[in-house]
This record gives sequence, C-alpha cells and structure tokens, in this order.
Amino acid sequence: MYKNNLLVKNRYAIKIAYDGTKFNGWQIQRNTITVQQVLEDALSLLLKEKIRIIGAGRTDTGVHATGQFAHFDTNNYLKDNFLNKINGILPNSIAVLEVFKTIPNFHARFDALYRKYIYKITTQKNPFLLERSLFIPYPLNFENMQLASKELLKFDDFKAFCKAHSNNKTYLCKVNQAEWKIYEQNIEFHIQANRFLRGMVRAIVGTLLEVGKEKISVNDFISIIRSGDRKKAKMNVAPYGLYLVEVGYPQEFFIIENEN
Repeated sequence: MYKNNLLVKNRYAIKIAYDGTKFNGWQIQRNTITVQQVLEDALSLLLKEKIRIIGAGRTDTGVHATGQFAHFDTNNYLKDNFLNKINGILPNSIAVLEVFKTIPNFHARFDALYRKYIYKITTQKNPFLLERSLFIPYPLNFENMQLASKELLKFDDFKAFCKAHSNNKTYLCKVNQAEWKIYEQNIEFHIQANRFLRGMVRAIVGTLLEVGKEKISVNDFISIIRSGDRKKAKMNVAPYGLYLVEVGYPQEFFIIENEN
C-alpha cells in the first residue's frame, strides 16, 4: 500500500457526527462546502500531509449523521490527544467521535456489514426541531404504516425507491429492520440494510406516509415495490429528518491497542 511513493504506515477509521444543514452533502464537489472536504482539510492541517478520506456512505444535502464512518491513510501515528486536536480545528457542525487503528486493507464502504438510518417526525410544532425532523400536524394510521414497513423485509429489489438516473449496477438490498417507533409527539422510522440506493430511505418514508394518510393501501405499497417503477412511488420527504446513525463492521478489522 503506497501513497505519494512512500509506504503508508497506518490506516485509521473515524466515527463522525455532523449537522447536514450546513453542507451540500458528504461527497466533495466543486465550488461548494461538503462534509468530506471540511474533514480532509482539517486532517491535512493537523497531520501536515495531504489526507484523503473514504466514507461508508454518501449522505445527500441536508442529511445528518450521528454514526458515519470513514477511513484514511497517514504516515503519522495518531496520539491520545488526536480527538481533542481535530475537534478543535473542525467547525461546530462536525465532530469526530472515535478513532480506530485498522488493518491495512480495511475499507469503510466495502467492508460495512450494514447501515442504519432513522427518519424523525414531530407531530407538535417545535422551533428547536423544525430543521431536525419533519413536522406533520395531521393524524396518521400507524397500524397500516407498520404493516407496510414489515413488507420491506420480504423483498430485495428496491428499484422503485431509487433516484432516477443513478446508474446503479444493481438495485438489490437486504433490509433486516424496518419499523416505526412512537415517543409521544416524536415519531421515528428505523431502517437497517446491508446497503441503500440513492434517495431510497426518503422515498420509502414518503410512500409510507401516503399509507398513513390512507391515500394508498398496504397492498398498493406492495405493488409499488414489485413494479420497480420510481414514478409509482411517492415523493421524497425532506432531507433534514434523515440521520445515518450506525455502520456495522466485523470487529477483527479494528486493532485494539493504538500505538503512541
């Protein structure tokens, strides 16, 4: 493994949280601010070498994260004070929560076993939540929404919920959790899968809300999945209610004792 014609000594993984309203998504783009760019700039400044990071997933503009993962290579050994130093450089909208020494060929994207997202809804107008969750003032049929959610576990082709022109090689995903949880005025949709298509979670939630409003039935929801037609699914919900909360990896990829 080489970088700039030098043998790379170390590969590290970092767990990251960020407020997506401050950024135009995860992935680096020209003439705009992204999470990846800000992290790379901060790491490069701290480690005094050009750092490139690879994330577990590419969150869209406005989407938040409490458990995003990324890896990077460095010729440095990270010290015990790394978290304090990097968080001192980063803006308040991004935090590095944990750092892990990994095996040399660890890959944050391809080695992930699963990703988990939560979509947050509030039924009470709250100025402290309006950019963190979707406000819905009307009643919903949660029983039907829950029944429709469970149908997601029976399918593996989710082309109907994929953003058009995404150029996916496959639309296959294995969903192993899909459920609604209610906490008084706060409602959450939890979904976990081995991978997600672009726009998939927001399209699923938007279609499930149509089930909740009783504009479509549970059987209609099943038919939409089977159709593979994005035009039959409903509109994406707003990005600010979506959070990437967890990415799972085999523990053997992480080295327990960091060198100082």
